[in-house]
Amino acid sequence: MTTTPPPWPGDPLLERELELAAADRAVDALCRTRPEGGLLVYSGAAGIGKTSLLARVRARAEERCTVRSTRADPGTTAVPFRTARALFAPDLADTDGLGALLGPQRALVAPALGLTAPGNDPADPQGVQDGLVALAARAARRHRARPLVLVLDDAHWADGESLGWLAALGPRLARLPLLLVVAHRPTEHAAEESRPHLDALGTAARLRITLRALTPEAAVDLTRRALGPGADEALGRELWNATGGSPYELAELLARLSDHPLDPEADRAAAVRELAATVRGRPLGDRLGDRLGDLGPDAVRLAWAAAVLGDGIPLRLAASLAGLSPNRQATATGHLCAARVLNPGDTVDFTHPLVAGAVYDAVPRSLRTTFHGRAAWLLAAEGHSPAAAARHLLEVHPGQDPALVEQLRRAAREHLAVGAPDAARRCLERALREPPEHHLRALVHHELGCAALLTSPADTVRHLRIALELPGLDDTLRADATFRLAQALAHNQQMREASLSVAFAAATTEPGPERLRLQAAHFMYDAFRATEDDGPGRSRRLAQLADPLPGETNAERALLTLRAFDGMLRGENHTVVAEFCERALADGRPAPGLGWTDTAWGFEYPCLAGITYAWIDELDRAEGLFDEAVRAYEISGWSGGHLAFAHMLTGAVLRRRGRLAEAETRLRESLRLADRIGTGLPVHWDAVCLLVDTLLARGRTADAQRLAEAHGFGPPYPDAMILPDATSVHGRLLLALGRTDEAVAALEAASAMAERGRHNPVWAPWRRDLAAALAARDPERARVLTRRLRVDAERFGTPTALGVALGCEAALAPAGAAPALHARAVAHLEESPAQDELARARVALGLATGDRDQLHRGLLQARTCGADTLAEQARTALA
Repeated sequence: MTTTPPPWPGDPLLERELELAAADRAVDALCRTRPEGGLLVYSGAAGIGKTSLLARVRARAEERCTVRSTRADPGTTAVPFRTARALFAPDLADTDGLGALLGPQRALVAPALGLTAPGNDPADPQGVQDGLVALAARAARRHRARPLVLVLDDAHWADGESLGWLAALGPRLARLPLLLVVAHRPTEHAAEESRPHLDALGTAARLRITLRALTPEAAVDLTRRALGPGADEALGRELWNATGGSPYELAELLARLSDHPLDPEADRAAAVRELAATVRGRPLGDRLGDRLGDLGPDAVRLAWAAAVLGDGIPLRLAASLAGLSPNRQATATGHLCAARVLNPGDTVDFTHPLVAGAVYDAVPRSLRTTFHGRAAWLLAAEGHSPAAAARHLLEVHPGQDPALVEQLRRAAREHLAVGAPDAARRCLERALREPPEHHLRALVHHELGCAALLTSPADTVRHLRIALELPGLDDTLRADATFRLAQALAHNQQMREASLSVAFAAATTEPGPERLRLQAAHFMYDAFRATEDDGPGRSRRLAQLADPLPGETNAERALLTLRAFDGMLRGENHTVVAEFCERALADGRPAPGLGWTDTAWGFEYPCLAGITYAWIDELDRAEGLFDEAVRAYEISGWSGGHLAFAHMLTGAVLRRRGRLAEAETRLRESLRLADRIGTGLPVHWDAVCLLVDTLLARGRTADAQRLAEAHGFGPPYPDAMILPDATSVHGRLLLALGRTDEAVAALEAASAMAERGRHNPVWAPWRRDLAAALAARDPERARVLTRRLRVDAERFGTPTALGVALGCEAALAPAGAAPALHARAVAHLEESPAQDELARARVALGLATGDRDQLHRGLLQARTCGADTLAEQARTALA
């Protein structure tokens, strides 16, 4: 039986000239003096000739380039990063250059590539992906003399983690000396989680080519090449009718005709139709079954065992799985190679993906699951990791096997440690179906909830709630499960549920560190809510609990951090707030266990300390904390939501300093990072809110409007506090757009902050903007607002708050009183880090008094800050 096209001399891959030309052009661009990389995607149905085409592309590229290639198979789908390892295998074997290739992300990517044993802690999936993208870039630059070409066949079977890496690499290829060539079947043949990655590859491709069936003319040409020039055209067309132009099916029929020539006296067309009837409409597995049966039972079992184990596994293991001695293995292997089922060699290597798939499908279902179970233990006995064996355990029928549950749990931990939470989730879900012993069920649900935390908050919530309802968790694990449940609920915009979950757990936990941890979380999630039943009451309870604490334990430090943050929002005197921050930190830095990458308490506490410093004019302290966060996340390889949040916070500090252009750059980077992990997350709202605020401060109202519309920034807002107050910022945007009535309504809604006891005039500057909106239509109400703004500012006491309040009052004051108020505003803001506010105050003073020196200094400061509209206003006044 022939399972691949016969080796016709000079086979030109008929009707693939355009496809090959596209690859040649891509290689030409790669080999220029200034190389241009790219991505080339071929897609088409099974048997359409993708593998043959890629073989020709690979052969042509090897004349000028360094080519790395691999072919995925069904066995690779469940093994994280297996495709990535196969593509870079030769480079990873070069021990001399390995350190430079892995780069600063070595600790993160080496376990994923199988170079070092996984650690004990979960790795950030986004960080691993980014590390692999950087590794590909370094590999490309290493091979600049002979540019690097990566070729991946049957990408629809590649593991999701590798496909995610390639999808992330795709848009960057044009800037790298690297060409990626990918072939895959239509996306419906891929695993569901892999389909978005295949679509992303197609979007990023320089060229996406769909392979078509051969024409009747090509079928005639191939027939004459296989059977001799005397083969008539009618025979070729009959073969085309029988196969629909599928190169694979056509080659199989031609091979049969080559092996069993037709009787010259027979009706050749009728004979072909009769032969085609054995092919057309019959699954390839049935046809292979017929042929394998002729090879004997040993060959059948060896083929089945090889299909279960997958390509690349030693044939001796396949023979062991099939129960064959070495001599019987050798005989059976010879038969399978002669029948073109396997390629010669010491490892499993099917001649074509269709053959591998058909043989696997032909294995009787009961025997297939038995083979998978034995394969898992064989691999374990060979020293393979639990993760390598796990793909087989996923296929075993549930049978209440405690050992299988434990092996799946170990595999899940290994998957998490290399940054593959989806693979870990599959293992733990399968462990639940076994099912685990009664006392372990809560633990498995807890592990499954933690595994899904970064990828599916809804699944995390479901499994952690089940874990908390079951017996089996000790006090520490129960508190941990509750804490993570609240994190997932908050991540899913369910802030009220997050608060209630930790409140209930705190009430039912014995006094001690775990109870304090839960109480702190309860206060934190209540503070994070956009609406709250009793804000002032919560603040009083928090003050009663936290004020006496010396800050000697992490639980005390967490409560003191929340007390400082709450005091900042309430507008308490900034010196009192700063004193709480000092007690919450250890020598000005997060205490051990409360750091940016510590998972027991979460990153929220050092984050809240930095935010508090930023809004009490202690920007150096805030900047130090947030710069440390960025370093910690980059060193640890956390490049997902945590790093996005860290960039957003550093952008907030730059915005508070008045370095508006730099703030915009950092906030856009935060938004870019956040977009990679989803939409509508808290970090999205914060980054968009701050970016709109920054663009308005620059005077770029149209840009701010486009950004707000693109990201749905406006009511209804999530039930989670946004940094800074979103209603105030949206009201300012409407005011800048001239939509005064809408602006007044939005700013009136922002007054709910005062009802919650939050009077910080810098965090929620709604009074300032509402007074400006009402200045012409209701001047008395506007003056009342400015007076209250000044009272709040004097209570809070920061130079920024006082300067802004005085400037607002001056704008509405009679002409005779305004200059003095403007001058006092400038005096306060000269002590403030908010340089854009100082520039605005200087320009206002210059306009009120005609002082050209103030206008000039305001102009220079506005230009430095990037406040373009303010600078133009000052320049016009000076002119």
